Amino acid sequence: MVDVEFRVVSERRDGLLLALGQVVIANGFTLLRQRMLNSDEGVVLVMVVRGPPDQLLVLEEKLGTHHLVQSFEASPYEGGGAPPPQPAVRANGAGNGNGHPAPTAPAPVASAPPLAPTPAAASAAPIDVQRVETLLPQLARNYPNILLQLVALERELPPAQREATLRYIGQRVGAWVYKRDFALGGQLPLADSVRRIALPAMRQLVQAELQDDVLRVRNSPFCHRGEHGECCHFLRGMLGGLLEGQHGGQMRVVESQCRNTGAETCRFEFEA
Repeated sequence: MVDVEFRVVSERRDGLLLALGQVVIANGFTLLRQRMLNSDEGVVLVMVVRGPPDQLLVLEEKLGTHHLVQSFEASPYEGGGAPPPQPAVRANGAGNGNGHPAPTAPAPVASAPPLAPTPAAASAAPIDVQRVETLLPQLARNYPNILLQLVALERELPPAQREATLRYIGQRVGAWVYKRDFALGGQLPLADSVRRIALPAMRQLVQAELQDDVLRVRNSPFCHRGEHGECCHFLRGMLGGLLEGQHGGQMRVVESQCRNTGAETCRFEFEA
């Protein structure tokens, strides 16, 4: 992995971090830290990212040619150590140039309804319910451009709350996406549910593929952020929420491998 600092100058502040952050994530990199300030040049956004060296030139080209970018500089980052926590990122819009494959499900309307609770709420876990309930309508409004908000939330949460909170949010988002995009279909076997529901829904957020009924994610933004072990709690929760509509509350999703522990991809397996 390589750490790189990008300095971007733009005329526009609103939506800049969201749009460029999605480009970073779509190309297999993790956004480690960011800061934004006004200067005589315009709005200056500095991002420190980490990712595979063989994808760096591709990422630099996409950032440098993005329509929001007036000037662009890249340099090796030698700050050392884990970056300090940053304030939460508030999304101002869906952004452009996110680099994701075209969604296979219909795009959400601007007035997306609040996400309804699912029966699988992890009530025994330490979850800041009020904060989650405030966040969910924002995620519904900004979906699928939600990963930067969730990464910022992960930074702010106490370590004891991260897994339970992110899994719970993932379950709620997954259940909402299932009801919005997939609930009118018939009952499917588990393997078909993964292929026809979980895979297309994941592809709106990350680079995902299916191999032998195992879903693999190449660019989870939750990896390499100082956590130990498997850490894609939101993605695991969302997959469970997507499939519970077909297979009930006994649906079990396991992250059997994770890039955070050195695997090439994050690997999710399913049991019903």
